[in-house]
Amino acid sequence: MDAGSVAFLREVLAETGWIERTRELGLALRATRSAGGLLLVGTPDDEPWHLTAHLGDEARLSGLPQLAPTLVRWTPPAGAPAHLSVGLDRILQAGRGETLFVVAERETPVPLLERVDDARRTGATILALEGAGPELAGSELAGLAHDTIAVPAAGPVSFDGAQHLVSAAAGELTPRPRLRERLAVLLERLSGPRVNE
Repeated sequence: MDAGSVAFLREVLAETGWIERTRELGLALRATRSAGGLLLVGTPDDEPWHLTAHLGDEARLSGLPQLAPTLVRWTPPAGAPAHLSVGLDRILQAGRGETLFVVAERETPVPLLERVDDARRTGATILALEGAGPELAGSELAGLAHDTIAVPAAGPVSFDGAQHLVSAAAGELTPRPRLRERLAVLLERLSGPRVNE
């Protein structure tokens, strides 16, 4: 999804509350204190590669090095490059000033929940983006996270779309006004202020 598609999605969702929620989570991601201190982890079958790439782009484009994520993998292959060989043990080292961002469209496995609990106890901030459905109601992950967004399968935004909204929001230096507000400002600049007759 390119920047134009994200902007269009934001316009479509403007009145739903999704933009505000994703901005809150994006701002929470920015609270990470150091480059590499933002840890992204998914499930064994679905690692958040795409979101990792987008947050890396946002870190570079916005000049916010704390958004440069570390992808935490369940079973990194032997001989993988350093940035692709970070295993679950990294979560055990997480502490104050670091953020563990769990991205799980389906149920979070118990071994990950245990590591999330450990990271929370050592002072890491826990954030989550998870799927929502009858089987996930009252999820354990939501109970461990400082902030979470649950994305319903039949909601106005897909799980992939929610990831794009969060990453774009994380890189925003200032919240952008909605398109209608920007057009009104532009029109006023071009034609002068409206005069009531």
